[in-house]
Amino acid sequence: MADMLDAALRHLEALVSFDTRNPPRQIGTDGIFDYLRAQLPGFRLDLTDHGDGAVSLLAVRGTPQRVFNVHLDTVPASADWSADPLQLRVTQDRAIGLGACDIKGAAAGLLAAAAVTRGDAAFLFTTDEEANDARCIAAFLAQDHGFVEAIVAEPTGCHAVLAHRGISSVLLKFKGEAGHASGANALQANALHQAMRWGANALALVEAEAAACFDGLTGLRFNIGRVEGGIKANVIAPSAEVRFGFRPLPSHDLDALHARFAACAAPGALERYEETFRGPSLPAGDTAMAEARRLATRDLADALGLPIGNAVDFWTEASLFSQAGLTAFVYGPGDIAQAHCADEWVALDQLERYTASIIRMIGD
Repeated sequence: MADMLDAALRHLEALVSFDTRNPPRQIGTDGIFDYLRAQLPGFRLDLTDHGDGAVSLLAVRGTPQRVFNVHLDTVPASADWSADPLQLRVTQDRAIGLGACDIKGAAAGLLAAAAVTRGDAAFLFTTDEEANDARCIAAFLAQDHGFVEAIVAEPTGCHAVLAHRGISSVLLKFKGEAGHASGANALQANALHQAMRWGANALALVEAEAAACFDGLTGLRFNIGRVEGGIKANVIAPSAEVRFGFRPLPSHDLDALHARFAACAAPGALERYEETFRGPSLPAGDTAMAEARRLATRDLADALGLPIGNAVDFWTEASLFSQAGLTAFVYGPGDIAQAHCADEWVALDQLERYTASIIRMIGD
């Protein structure tokens, strides 16, 4: 077990040292991918540059039906790091480094497992997850590789997560009519006023969904992230822009929610309603299909001997595999509370446990 952990830590030290921050999305086909290819003798390797820093490597040995997916890109490092984020530090109980938790620790575990097994295996490494631009997964799913199962690595404390929320990001543009703020028409002509009225109605809509539930998740998550517009205090704002996002349950109808959010604006106030990103819930599909898929993933996790965790509020690309018809769940070392923070870390016992489970799943 100690040798296995040492091997995973050696790989993690190397993986953390490669700068794969996203943004700025300056990731090429060399660097970290040269390292990965060198560690996977006996695998058929398919390296693809999808543009804009999105690179994928599909490594296949034998004829597997299950693919393990892990993203290699990280968020930028904040100024609050206490040491070089690209240099792994190992203490008595944790490994600290940019991406160690989210989710290069899992990539290190896959490499360590590949070296001591001979069984059929498939690994898909990608670099665009942190950009909300899933072109790597989309390109992979557009081809028929023959896989029927997908295990997507994200920090889940080494529990199989069968369900999570979807995600949708939206851009709104409100139109008004410029004029002097002393005019009686300012209340209605001001685009910022219309945006605020929309916000109040949208908040009421979200509060009305508090009782909705699916597999332990309740309510609708919602956030207004940015509001811009206007010129100055004595000028009626001729335009305003709002960016908001919401995270539905698998049982929510995304298109129906969009129609309801659009209807929160006064007639004629909205100039533009544009969904800028959509990620389905896990499991994907309508309520009946989502529940059937959840039961299938539960059976798979049980068959693999993995403990099943609670549904989570954060989004993952496992939902894209589910939407494509694969039996998919989320499983990886680390805690989401450590992801994206200064001095992020993964517990050594979880890294060891994850690596051991991959070895068991691949086997001989």
